[in-house]
Amino acid sequence: MFDEILGLPAHPLIIHTAVIFIPLLALGSVVYGLAPRVRPSLSWPVVLLALAAPASAFAAKESGEAFKQGRFAGAEGALGQRINDHESYADPLLLSVIGLGVATLLLVYSSRKLGKVTTGVLSAVTVVLALVAGYYVLMAGHTGATAVWAS
Repeated sequence: MFDEILGLPAHPLIIHTAVIFIPLLALGSVVYGLAPRVRPSLSWPVVLLALAAPASAFAAKESGEAFKQGRFAGAEGALGQRINDHESYADPLLLSVIGLGVATLLLVYSSRKLGKVTTGVLSAVTVVLALVAGYYVLMAGHTGATAVWAS
């Protein structure tokens, strides 16, 4: 399911959704948490991103595993090391984006139904998770590009 799209390797195509949705979720959730005035206009976008970003990270991880098995299972040497470096960011990225998605959904709920203290705590948690997810998406992207373009 995650190996090809219209005869092309799925991973290089799918990763672009993660590269778009994860930073948008990180930025949107931080703005939502730190700028109460814009919360009404950001509620639905951050809720949708909180669902789409983890799904895109999962699809990127699964398609990456299929890509490696289908085309690079026997990769050794420098290429094999670059692929392993890239792959090492998959699980932390997925877990941090799931955490950010959950924290964002709780933050949106809290800002509507719970008090300022709970919303403040969730805002802080969301900012930290946004930084963590941002770091991992950056490192996964960098090591993926290095795996492809390094000589």
